[in-house]
Amino acid sequence: MKKVFIGGSRKLSRLNRAIRKRADNLVSKDFQVLIGDANGADKAMQKYLAEKGFNNVIVYCMGDTCRNNLGNWETKCVNSNRNKKDFLYYVEKDTAMSEHADYGFMLWDGESKGTLNNIINLLQRYKYVLVYFSSSKEFFNLKDHSDLENLLKRCDPATVQRFKHTLRISERLNTTQRQLTFA
Repeated sequence: MKKVFIGGSRKLSRLNRAIRKRADNLVSKDFQVLIGDANGADKAMQKYLAEKGFNNVIVYCMGDTCRNNLGNWETKCVNSNRNKKDFLYYVEKDTAMSEHADYGFMLWDGESKGTLNNIINLLQRYKYVLVYFSSSKEFFNLKDHSDLENLLKRCDPATVQRFKHTLRISERLNTTQRQLTFA
């Protein structure tokens, strides 16, 4: 069974027709959905899938309790040694979803560091990522570093510089890109 990690920016709390259509494709193919429990895109997608009566969902949470599980689905609790519930705390849950998924479907506003980190995690694992870029209301299929670089050209340059520094984008992706050899 194919598994797709769905995630996105907390600022994106509504699913437009184009996003719902893509979600409907996942439902019709009975993909298993791995989704987080955050407000925003996670909660909006959970609501949509619950309304559709779709049950092939696992909600990933930190600790013993989910912030959101609107379909009362199976949960996967990820534990952390970190005391502070900061970016690095929630990255542990997101990393687990990246590892368990076959594909990614990210709803990104061009500003969310967490969503971009999820995209990078998936690409590092050679997993394709469909990104809905809310700024232009377009979908982008990402399969490697160059695809991500092309998407980042659509973002605010100062934000991209901050991402490149804090998330070490080039360092993380350039070292993992597949090399073609014709030996």
